[in-house]
Amino acid sequence: MAYDLAGRIALVAPVTSGFGRATAESLIRAGARVVATGRRGDRLRELAADHPGKIHPVVLDVRDRAAIEAAVAALPQEWRAIDVLVNNAGLALGLEPAQRASLDDWQQMIETNCLGLAAMTRAVLPGMVERNRGHVVNVGSVAGSYPYPGGNAYGATKAFVRQFTLNLKADLVGTGVRVTVVEPGMAETEFSLVRFQGDAAKAKKVYEGVTPLSGEDIAETILWAVSLPAHVNVNAIELMPVQQGFSPFTVSRKA
Repeated sequence: MAYDLAGRIALVAPVTSGFGRATAESLIRAGARVVATGRRGDRLRELAADHPGKIHPVVLDVRDRAAIEAAVAALPQEWRAIDVLVNNAGLALGLEPAQRASLDDWQQMIETNCLGLAAMTRAVLPGMVERNRGHVVNVGSVAGSYPYPGGNAYGATKAFVRQFTLNLKADLVGTGVRVTVVEPGMAETEFSLVRFQGDAAKAKKVYEGVTPLSGEDIAETILWAVSLPAHVNVNAIELMPVQQGFSPFTVSRKA
C-alpha cells in the first residue's frame, strides 16, 4: 500500500531506538517531517544527518514535564502544526514478583509510561484541537490486557495507556482529532536489554526459537492507522507474533 503524508508534521517521543526510530523513518518515507525527541543526543544527530531537512531533533526526557512544555512551546514556527503525535516511551524493568520488585523500578515505569505520555499529550493536544485535525497514537502493549508473572507494574502502566487512549477518544468527539492505541506483543528491540539491565544473554534468550515482531512491523501498523481517511478512527490495534499466545490461568496445586 502506498502512503502519502506529504506536508504533515509528526512528533515521535522518543525516536532513539526500536519502535520510535522505525516509525520516524516510515513517516519520513511517506513524506512527513518529524520532530524527533529522545534522551540520547548522539542518536538524534545521527538520524537528522540521515534525513537532511526532514528531522527537527529535540533532546528530551519524557519524565521531565517542564522540559516537555518548554520544548513544544519553543518549536520553530514551521514545525509547530503537529499532525501526528506518536507516544512511544515505554520501558519495562525487572521480572521479579511484586513482593520482591524494586519500588524504584516501579516509579520509573510509572513516570515514563504513564506520566510522560500524559504530559506529552497534554502539551500537543490543544494545538490539534484548535486546528481541528491531528492524530495521537499511543504505543501500549498486550501486557495491558493479559497479566503474566513479573509483569506487575509494567502491565498496569500499559493498561493505563489503553484506558487513557479510549478516554481521550471520548473527550475528542466533535473535533477532527483521532486517537489510536497500538498494542504489540513480543517484539525484538532494545526492550529486553533494558528490562535485564544490559544483560545481552538474558535478553537474547527471550526470543530463542521465536520470530518476534520487529520495529518495522509496528511502524507499518502506525503508518497505516494515520494514513486512513480523516473520518476513520482506529480505536485500538492488538498484534502479536504467530508463535505467541494468551497467558494460561495460573493454578498452584497441592498434593
